[in-house]
Amino acid sequence: MRKAFGLSLAALLLLQPARGLTAAAEPSSSVSQILYGSSYYSEYMPADVGPDRIATDVALMRQAGIRVVRMGESSWATFEPADGRFDFAWMDRAVAAFGAAGIKVILGTPTYSLPPWLARAHPELLARPLGGGAIGYGMRQNMNYDDPLFRGYAERIVTRLVTRYRDNPAVIGWQLDNETGPNGAANDDIFSAFVGHLKTKFGTPETLDRAWLLNYWGQAIHDWDDMPRPDFSVSPSYKLEWNRFQKSRVTRYLAWQAMLVRKLRRPDQIVLHDFASAMRGDVDEFAIAPLLDVVGINVYHAAQDKMDGQWQAMTGDYARSLKRQNYFVTETSAQTIGWNSQGQYPPFDGQLRLDLYANVASGANMLLYWHWTSLHAGLETYWKGVLGHDLKPGRAYAEVRRTGAELARLGPAIANLKVRNQVAILYSADSATALSLMPYQKEGGGDWKPEQTSGYATTLRQMHRALYQADIGVDFLSANDPALDLTRYKLVLIPSLYIADDGLLQRIEAYVRGGGHALMTIKSGFANQDNAVRAQLAPGPLAEVAGFTYQEFSTLDRPVALKGDPFGAGEANQVGTWAEFIALGTAHALAWYDDPALARWPAITRNRFGAGSLTYEGTLVSDGLQYSVVRDLLRESGVSSLVPVRPDVVRTREAVGRDGRPIRFFFNFSSRVQIIAYRHPGGTDLLRGKPVGTGQVIMLEPWDLAIVRESRGGMR
Repeated sequence: MRKAFGLSLAALLLLQPARGLTAAAEPSSSVSQILYGSSYYSEYMPADVGPDRIATDVALMRQAGIRVVRMGESSWATFEPADGRFDFAWMDRAVAAFGAAGIKVILGTPTYSLPPWLARAHPELLARPLGGGAIGYGMRQNMNYDDPLFRGYAERIVTRLVTRYRDNPAVIGWQLDNETGPNGAANDDIFSAFVGHLKTKFGTPETLDRAWLLNYWGQAIHDWDDMPRPDFSVSPSYKLEWNRFQKSRVTRYLAWQAMLVRKLRRPDQIVLHDFASAMRGDVDEFAIAPLLDVVGINVYHAAQDKMDGQWQAMTGDYARSLKRQNYFVTETSAQTIGWNSQGQYPPFDGQLRLDLYANVASGANMLLYWHWTSLHAGLETYWKGVLGHDLKPGRAYAEVRRTGAELARLGPAIANLKVRNQVAILYSADSATALSLMPYQKEGGGDWKPEQTSGYATTLRQMHRALYQADIGVDFLSANDPALDLTRYKLVLIPSLYIADDGLLQRIEAYVRGGGHALMTIKSGFANQDNAVRAQLAPGPLAEVAGFTYQEFSTLDRPVALKGDPFGAGEANQVGTWAEFIALGTAHALAWYDDPALARWPAITRNRFGAGSLTYEGTLVSDGLQYSVVRDLLRESGVSSLVPVRPDVVRTREAVGRDGRPIRFFFNFSSRVQIIAYRHPGGTDLLRGKPVGTGQVIMLEPWDLAIVRESRGGMR
């Protein structure tokens, strides 16, 4: 029998739009010291370890400079082992132990893993997947959290948890749920709410038919009751709108949790959420961020020879951009990661330390390892913690302890760093979704196999990598932002803006006319906001600012060189996968195909429009060629004329400290000693405590860094 909890599902879903929800107030992401810590789960300890294990761990943490732990987000069934029977004694002991040691605590609302007793009593709460397949219990995030019954149970456990620990001075914040997504839920009531959403957005079935071309294959609807489920739809327009609706469910659910926790928490306790990496296709992070005091993000990275810091930089740049403030790294690699023992790559000496500072350089104010002690059973047995399965300090612990000692000394100087950039990447979540529905890469990729492969995310990451290798900072902007302001930046990079309404394209045109510089790539302007191709010459409303049109395009099965290597890319002078047959108008060609069949069409163009310019790549370029194109644009836009022809090994990241003085991080992401000449105003190496003068040589050991704070204020 179902309990009477809350509102109807339709009311819960449609109570307020996904955007425009109440934004967070104070407290903020500002800290006095970098928060360095780990997730901790006393409830996961083997029975034979003994009750005193937590005292051992607390002592080890204090020795390692650990300042904060995150706990409780996965343990609803431990807090509430049966319906209405609660047990907080185990968490009381943990919070008390950490509090006595001066270690702060962030508690998670334990709602992302359904207790077995609740799934057995109410199997209807499990998420119904698309296609109506078998619904079973076992994986986490397996429920329909819009169901009022689930909300009632969730509200009860969250209320009990927050009211129990809100007055404990050790508890500094609350994490809402964990890595929340839509859980693939397509339950009947969710579909009914989706139809209600369509009614609100489109008004009549006929309007929807025209927008989505449902008359194709004779599938037009004339009554809302005839709306087919999304399970077997082949309409790209339907799939895009379903994806948007699913993301709005996530936003509304976290808004509900945020409202509940804010009502109960102590006023100085922060509210955050941990996004599962950056730019997930089923979550609208830009819509969720205003609900939070602090953005949290989980940054798992490659190790050993594959660690170059770019992933930390990109996810950090994205997290910082969500609220335009500092952020928290709520999970990162401690040792090996993975849901099995394939691909176990423990970090080399120095890489855990570099990971911490790489995140700080992007504006992170907290870093937590996942997790402290490795699990002895379960799916994440080989996702190891700071301590291995033997629970004894090892190589990882020694490096954590070294890093913690450094942070105790210099942490206040590098907390609350401000990153000021002249370049941005315009991220279109809708374009990413739409291009995944209509991919342009042939199955198997043909013969085109350089380092660049097809796909929106790959192109975006390639653009970021080019800027990262050029040591140029970057912010992210959302194409869905109604208050989008491009004018803060000299240069905006725009990967494959496939989905866009006319208003967004007009903003881009106005930005360029006003003196901005833009780089766009294939398929931009091609489809409208409903994922319908525009009935006009491509690139549609962008034709004037781009200075060209085209009617045809072709898949390329092999790499093609550009005639004369116009960007000096050397061996990287290659393009492939896709070519648009561009007819020049006011634009001029920067590069032509060195191929007899393609030689009549330009591959890369530039149009000077108003006071600015738009550069367009009508094909996919290799990573090295993209670096050369971006280097040219950095000079064209006035951002920098000092970018080297080829990327240096040492990466430089730049920020401003709380006293207004520039701070520069010099990272050696390599297994070789690197020697660089310091080319900035004199300062102090914060790690070594030594002065550094202009022109002075800095030697970096393998997987090492230097942090230099200028002796005077002001950026050059």
